Amino acid sequence: MSFYRNIVWFIKGLKEYTRGGYVKASKNFDPSDLEDDLFNKSYMVTGANSGLGMFTAMTLVRMGGIVHMVCRDPARGEEARKEIIAEIGNECLMDNLILHILDLSIPADIVKFVKSFENSEQKLDVLINNAGCMVHTREVTEDKLEKNFATNTLGTHLLTTLLIPTLLKAKKPRVITVSSGGMLVEKLNIDDLQFEKVTDFDGTMAYAQTKRQQVVLTEHYAKKYPDIHFSCMHPGWADTPAVRTSMPYFYEKMKNKLRTTEEGADTIIWLAASSAAYHQPSGLFFQDRVSVPKHLPMAWTKSSQEEEEVFMEKLNEIARKFTSK
Repeated sequence: MSFYRNIVWFIKGLKEYTRGGYVKASKNFDPSDLEDDLFNKSYMVTGANSGLGMFTAMTLVRMGGIVHMVCRDPARGEEARKEIIAEIGNECLMDNLILHILDLSIPADIVKFVKSFENSEQKLDVLINNAGCMVHTREVTEDKLEKNFATNTLGTHLLTTLLIPTLLKAKKPRVITVSSGGMLVEKLNIDDLQFEKVTDFDGTMAYAQTKRQQVVLTEHYAKKYPDIHFSCMHPGWADTPAVRTSMPYFYEKMKNKLRTTEEGADTIIWLAASSAAYHQPSGLFFQDRVSVPKHLPMAWTKSSQEEEEVFMEKLNEIARKFTSK
């Protein structure tokens, strides 16, 4: 990350990504934007056992939706499911909250999960790619994949593309990917997708790079699948368990300025349940219910069409190793 990008991004963050930024932006929200009743609409939320994912799942169920909670840990997933029902105070909604166990860093498991979901003949209207990780040491999975890349990029890509046939059966299908404003400091790097060439591995920068990759993926999907509405978003700097554990220094310095989980999840829910959001152009990057630029001014982070095509070729080549078995 260049010094310029670092400074400009942090100043922007203090102004826009904090709780104060949300309060200012929310003054322009239309209270009638969200649909009151999501009856018979089906949502899949990854990383639904805590933080933004859990709040999103709870809100969508409360609004009448059927929510498929995709969680990595069975115990934490079931605990979150019970906590959501207790919070809502309506056990009749228990059947509307379905728990699935899946580790998005394991491609073979994603393939099996999607096949099982398809065989169950359950419908899916909206996929919310919320799960992610920020690993600060270069960890390699059993499939020899770097952990941040495996989860945030490849896992998101596999789950999304494999669920396309199911989504296309819905009336107005959507895919929302929870990216990060941190991607603004990174230019797409097509030469080192798994951070093998870096001398000093930086988990924060690896995370930001994978979040930039998610933005490029969203643009790619929007062009390739015009019958599905794709969007990605930045939740702002929110107080979540992931922020506390992955960025403890940042949390301690900023904890009094961080958004609540509800404020961080607001745009996710808006993108998932608002008719106004659906009628926005596909492929955009959102923050506080409005589309925002994907690059900082004069930051030199824009990639060429050729670079993005190479990225997709390399990513699909890796994906085929697991989908062609």
